Amino acid sequence: MDDWPSTLNADSFFLKDRLAEGSGDRVALRMDDGVVTYAEIDAKASGFARLLLDHGVSAGDRVLIVLPDDVDFVAALFGVFRIGAVVVMLNPGLTTEAMSAIVDGSRAAAAVVHRQHLAHFRDSVGGWAPVVIEVADEFEPPETSVETRETAPTDPVIWLFSGGTTGVPKAAVQSHKSLVNTTRLYGQGALGLTEADITMSVPKLYFGYATGSNLLFPFSVGASVVLFDDHPTPEALFSRIARHRPTVMINVPSAINQMLAHPDADDQDLSSLRLATSAGEALPETLYHRWKDTFGAELLDGLGTAEMWHIFITNTVGDVRPGTLGKVVPGFEIRICDDDGNDLPTGDVGRLWVRGDSLGLGYWEDPEKTAEAFRGEWFVGGDLVSIDEDGYVTHRGRADDAIKVKGKWFRPQEVESTLLDHDAVKECAVIAVTDETGLARPVAFVVRSSEVGEQDLIDWVLGHLEAYKHPRQVYFVDELPQTHLGKVDRGALKKVAGKAAT
Repeated sequence: MDDWPSTLNADSFFLKDRLAEGSGDRVALRMDDGVVTYAEIDAKASGFARLLLDHGVSAGDRVLIVLPDDVDFVAALFGVFRIGAVVVMLNPGLTTEAMSAIVDGSRAAAAVVHRQHLAHFRDSVGGWAPVVIEVADEFEPPETSVETRETAPTDPVIWLFSGGTTGVPKAAVQSHKSLVNTTRLYGQGALGLTEADITMSVPKLYFGYATGSNLLFPFSVGASVVLFDDHPTPEALFSRIARHRPTVMINVPSAINQMLAHPDADDQDLSSLRLATSAGEALPETLYHRWKDTFGAELLDGLGTAEMWHIFITNTVGDVRPGTLGKVVPGFEIRICDDDGNDLPTGDVGRLWVRGDSLGLGYWEDPEKTAEAFRGEWFVGGDLVSIDEDGYVTHRGRADDAIKVKGKWFRPQEVESTLLDHDAVKECAVIAVTDETGLARPVAFVVRSSEVGEQDLIDWVLGHLEAYKHPRQVYFVDELPQTHLGKVDRGALKKVAGKAAT
């Protein structure tokens, strides 16, 4: 969209416009204890907006949200939007150290915190102490009316944390325009969401992937959203699907694998789903086919980044090529370049460049990394991809994860996909460690679903891939560590492998 209006606030586009259209009585949220309408969320959002204003929060200030997935999270988020402030969502499960770094770095004016997380949050407050608004079950903010503040399309509206397998993650600052642009192009366009849809997500709302797909996108068309605070185990997911009959499921590869591995998977009725999405990590082709064979619903793999707000490459219903990310969402543009920024021929693997109206404003107070990644109209991240003559994009790993053995590069996802084809492998991750000679060697971490030996899995890979790609060692673990974004924490695995080698 070339001509953006002079004023644009996400509160109006995603919520207030639903009331203006006469959709106030439509069901917005479906939860275990009942439903909530758009009008009820609007009223509660005004209550949160009034509390924030009364506590001295001004336009442009950051507000931390540390809440479970419920109506208060949604109302607080729109309350922040309403007064022109900036949402900073915190995973309540972060370590004290990680939470403290974000609280200090944000210099937030206020924090909306649920009582169950309050002690942990207070333990995390160090050099910077925001005003705390405590929320408990049955919390009722003031009954009041607060008008939506006029903001510019490029004003900041939300922080999304990018990367960070070690240290403090970067805070990508996103604008009102970004939220609206991707909603139109991906949510309404590529996914085809309508008011008849019911969405449900595996990731929680504090992940940008879910904030968009399981809140903002459906709200933009008057659809409804399933929310629950339980850990998304297969049992929790299957029970909510049976109860709420969602039409769209927001998923990730690890949960897809867990759902398929459940002993009752074949007996589940997922016929209400017209599609499921997958993002966050590469979706192995074997998982795609197992999902389709078991559950029937279409599964759409895609790629997005915090710096571009959300997904900009995706498969779509009726146009899925398993093993690829699909095609560029119309309205975005990509390039595949070498390290010097030169375009590469079709089929070659290179670094992904992307541009569009969802480009972020940069990283909070990090001009060096901003200059490195935000190059004019383009964002240049660490994703390695290739594109074929038909326009399908294949993810080839991350520049910092690719493994070079005997002078040859390969992506760990190739080996992970092969290991997952083995009946005894439930989850796995492959990383590179440096041996005593200074050379990189691949090792695998495996969560077993049944008994299998290390050499059995090494032989399995040797039988399916080129010999130089096989893991030199296999570590059996009970679970794989995760980053704040719910991805496999490869940095933590490298530390484990390094200690085991000494």
